[in-house]
Amino acid sequence: MSIFTNILNKIFPHDHPANSESTGATAPAAPASPDADPSNGSTAAASNVQPPVAALPPVDIEAVLIERQAGINTQLNWRSSIVDLLKLLDLDSSLDARKELATELNYPGDTEDSTAMNIWLHKQVMRKLAENGGQVSADLKK
Repeated sequence: MSIFTNILNKIFPHDHPANSESTGATAPAAPASPDADPSNGSTAAASNVQPPVAALPPVDIEAVLIERQAGINTQLNWRSSIVDLLKLLDLDSSLDARKELATELNYPGDTEDSTAMNIWLHKQVMRKLAENGGQVSADLKK
């Protein structure tokens, strides 16, 4: 399992689409109604059409992380530090793990420059959380 997937699993509820293995999959097309008239494209059984499923509300990333912070005795700077964010989520924050995360997220720089990589990783993780249904405040995207 990828490090970013582990981050998603720690932050999003288990039933959230970000945690499903089929996030990129599309739903199968509905079978044609037996009452459909293919010559004119109309269906006599329109009542069989189900309304779309409502999307889950966005997950407030900051609230989740604040709640996690409240549950531990150590003060962590997770708002700007990828190391502390990973620690808060009980994930490996070692340099090797961060380099692996950088590879997963297509870091364009030199992974030997850990300072630049760490700054980029934090911003990228917040951006990816937002892309996956997270509500990320502007100050966390800095």
